[in-house]
Amino acid sequence: MSSVYDVAIIGAGVTGASIARRLSAYKLRVVLLEKECDVSFGVSKANSGIIHGGFHHGASTLKSRLEIQGNIMFDALQRDLHFPFRRCGILVAALSFEEMKTVEKLYMQGVQNGSIGIELCNRERMLSLEPKLNRDVVGGLHAPSGGIVEPYRLVFSLVESAVKNGVELKTKFKVNGVDITGERFHISSVNGETVTSRYAVNAAGLRADEISKLFKAEEFTISPRKGEEYLMDRNAAAFTSRVIFPVPSPNSKGMLVIPTVEGTTMVGPTAEEIEDKEDLATTGDNFEKVFYSARRLVPSVSERDIITAFVGLRPALEGNDFYIAISTKCPKLVQAAGIQSPGLTAAPAIGEYVKDLLKKAGLILEEKPNYDPAIDPLPRIREVDPFTAEKLIEKNPSYGNIVCRCESISEAEIVEAIKKGHTTLDGIKFYTRAQMGRCQGGFCTYKILKIIQRETGLSVDEITKRGAGSWEITGRVGEFQIFSRTGGKE
Repeated sequence: MSSVYDVAIIGAGVTGASIARRLSAYKLRVVLLEKECDVSFGVSKANSGIIHGGFHHGASTLKSRLEIQGNIMFDALQRDLHFPFRRCGILVAALSFEEMKTVEKLYMQGVQNGSIGIELCNRERMLSLEPKLNRDVVGGLHAPSGGIVEPYRLVFSLVESAVKNGVELKTKFKVNGVDITGERFHISSVNGETVTSRYAVNAAGLRADEISKLFKAEEFTISPRKGEEYLMDRNAAAFTSRVIFPVPSPNSKGMLVIPTVEGTTMVGPTAEEIEDKEDLATTGDNFEKVFYSARRLVPSVSERDIITAFVGLRPALEGNDFYIAISTKCPKLVQAAGIQSPGLTAAPAIGEYVKDLLKKAGLILEEKPNYDPAIDPLPRIREVDPFTAEKLIEKNPSYGNIVCRCESISEAEIVEAIKKGHTTLDGIKFYTRAQMGRCQGGFCTYKILKIIQRETGLSVDEITKRGAGSWEITGRVGEFQIFSRTGGKE
């Protein structure tokens, strides 16, 4: 009989990863289950990467309370985990006096929520904070506590910290059944593997409603809310110093201009209610909508700067709030569902909140005396000064071999990603940024394939983009494999 875990967490996106890391501070056996071949490959990988400022939602909502708490936790979290994060601030730009009425309501909401440093601005103040704004701006809101983060690197770092402190990670574990015997959950996957746990957390994102049914717990519906976004080159004239929001509508925060933490510019997302949880297609109509809306905020936004487009699906729940609670039908199950925006911002606080719910449900928490929240930083050749770079290359010559020229990613960084278990092309991309530059992998993908081959022993036929079915070999020219992408978002 297999050993029994204290807690099984289903879903290794930012929510599940945050919960796993928080529980890793205690003397518990915790397992983190993920249906994809790597963590963050679901909802989290297509996140806009915004750390919200705590003014979009009323104080009565759970998401607002956790957003404010989570926002405050990011500085300490970044010091321990070394993911890219910058508190650049957020602007909401009003282009009419009618829109200013909504801005004033957002400001009052932010004050009530405790948003740090929130400021109501006139036209002159807005243009001084961001000169690239549309000159027709009449005023707006400034939330200096807002920021930007690289979402997949955040998830990777959270999971690395959790695993370092004893959490077991099982990828390719797609849950398809739950048997309950006495006080034990027997959670099975499509590949025939089963884990047994005393408690469980449903952090399954878009599939949280399906997982809840398997536990014979609450019935609810997760509706995918589709968002198309476009990424522009790091040399784009539209790069702003702060995240630029429009005045929101009742159903959406609107389409944004986002300066990413790594220096590129992103515009979007749309907000389209759909039924298909696998629909990752972009459309010409939404392309036009995104760029029209972005240019209203920042006129220098240009389609000529696009390097890629992608789609994210947000797990929307009726009522538009987070659903984080002990199940009333299955008392040792904690639901963490409907975690859409500002779920990334709230994630550290969600970890704390779920830990407290598990304790309330009966889980005994005893702190580990040897818990270490920090992980070692990975040296990145593009971020260090020439003297440090020389020392790195002396110690490890592969730091001098630049594989991805667009993003200045060395062979040593790719090898380190593989050692951490990221053996798909997307895993390498999200961990290192190789393939994320102007050419989108056009020049470095073959080199990365050869490095994965060398380090893992996998054949090129076995290496995938993002797991099973994501590469299809269609031909060969000499030693080069010719691929077509399938099932992708890009």
